[in-house]
Amino acid sequence: MKSRRKFIQKSAWASLGAAALPNLVTAGHLQAMNTKVPASDQLNFGLIGCKGMGWSNMNSHLLLPEVNCVALADVDQSVLDQRTADVEKLRGKKPRQYRDYRQMLEDPDIDAVIIGTPDHWHCLNLVDSLAAGKHAYTEKPLANSIEECNLMVKAADRYGKLVQVGQWQRSGSQYEQAIDMVRSGKLGNIRLVKTWAYQGWMKPVPVVPDSQPPAGVDYKMWLGPAPDRPFNANRFHFNFRWFWDYAGGLMTDWGVHEIDIALYAMGVSAPKSVMASGGKLAYPDDASETPDTLQTVYEYDGFNMLWEHATGIDGGNYGTTEGIAFIGNNGTLVVNRGGWKVIAETENVDGERKEKIEAMELVRPEGNAQRIHCKNFVEAIKSNDPGMLNCGIQTGSIAAINAHMGNVAYKLGEKIYWDSNKGKFTSGKANKMIQADYHNGWKLPSV
Repeated sequence: MKSRRKFIQKSAWASLGAAALPNLVTAGHLQAMNTKVPASDQLNFGLIGCKGMGWSNMNSHLLLPEVNCVALADVDQSVLDQRTADVEKLRGKKPRQYRDYRQMLEDPDIDAVIIGTPDHWHCLNLVDSLAAGKHAYTEKPLANSIEECNLMVKAADRYGKLVQVGQWQRSGSQYEQAIDMVRSGKLGNIRLVKTWAYQGWMKPVPVVPDSQPPAGVDYKMWLGPAPDRPFNANRFHFNFRWFWDYAGGLMTDWGVHEIDIALYAMGVSAPKSVMASGGKLAYPDDASETPDTLQTVYEYDGFNMLWEHATGIDGGNYGTTEGIAFIGNNGTLVVNRGGWKVIAETENVDGERKEKIEAMELVRPEGNAQRIHCKNFVEAIKSNDPGMLNCGIQTGSIAAINAHMGNVAYKLGEKIYWDSNKGKFTSGKANKMIQADYHNGWKLPSV
C-alpha cells in the first residue's frame, strides 16, 4: 500500500444520486463506491457482531473508498441477512456470511476486523483476530474484566497488529481543545473532576419470562464464555449491557468515554483508592441487574474524580445529560459531545466582583468524531504506525480498567485501594473480582 488517495472528492453525480436511494446510502457512500482505488491500496474488512455499534462502525468505514466489507460474522441469521443487504446497497457486492467468527478469520484476504459483539466476547474476538494476523477496531469497553484488558494489551504487543478502541471522543475536536485548555494551567489548580451520564431515555426493563431463542439464533454461541442460562429476551440484543454476565452497566458503557478524557487531560492512569455507592433506586423491580443510580469517587494524586450516572432523568451537571467538568481555582471547564465552555470563578477586587479568567461561551465541535475515528484507524493501517492511533489499545485499557474498578468498589460496598506497582488491589476480595470467569468449555486465551 504505497500510494495514498484523497478521501473527499466532489461528485455532482453522487450528490444527485443519493436522493434516489434509501436513506442508508448517503452521498458519501456513493462517492466511496464510485471512487476507483488500486487493488494494492484497498483494505478488506470483516465485521464480527453486526447489529448495533458493530454496524455503525462498519457503515462509517464504508465512507472510505479504499475499505471493502468482504465478510460478516454473527450468531443471528436475521442480522446477517439484513447487513448483507445493507452492504450490497452501499457497495454493490454481497459479503460472505459466517455464523462462527473463527471461520471468517481463516480468510487470508481479510486485512482488518471490526468487533461489535457484547463485552463478554471482546477478549476472545480480539486475541483470535490478532493471532490470525488482522488489525482490529474493537468496541468499548475494551473487555469485561481487568484481567482480560491486560491480556489484550499483551496480545497486541505480541502479534504487532494495530488496535483502535471505539472511544471515539478521542477524535472529537472539542475534546482536543478542552484538553489543551486544561493543560495550559489557566483554570488554576484542579482539585476535582466530575464525569457523568444522565440517561432520561432509559426506562424500566420489564420482566419477561424465559423463552426459546428466536429462529436462526445460535444462542449457545452467543453465550460463549458467559454462564449457561435459559434464553431471555432482556439479556439479548442491546439490553445485555444491564446484566453482569455480559457487561458492566452504565459504568463501563458510558463511563469509559468520559473517564478516558478526564484521565488523559489530567495525565494519570490509575487511582490510589475507589469507593462507590448506589443501586437500583429508580427502578428497583425491573429486570436489569446493574445499578441505575451510582456515585463513584476515585482518588488520584492531587485531585479526586467523581463518576455518576442515573437512568430515567436528564438533569445532569451544568445542564447537560453527559460530560466532564474540570473544576479549578480560577474556573470550570465543561466539555461533552455538544462542545466545551469555561465558567469563570470570580473574586472581590476593591469591592467589585471580577472574573479570575475569561469565561468562554460554548464552542461546538467540528465534523463527525466517529467517522474521523474510523478514518484515523485506516490511515494508521496504511502507514503501519500504531503511534497514529487516536485511541490505541493501551488507552482503551486504562479507561476500561478504571471503570471496572468502580464496579468492583460498588459490588464490595467498601473503599478499595490500588497498588500500581503490583497492578492489583490491596484487598484479596477485590483481587478475585479482577479475574475473568469463563464457562461452557471456553478458556481465557493464552498469550
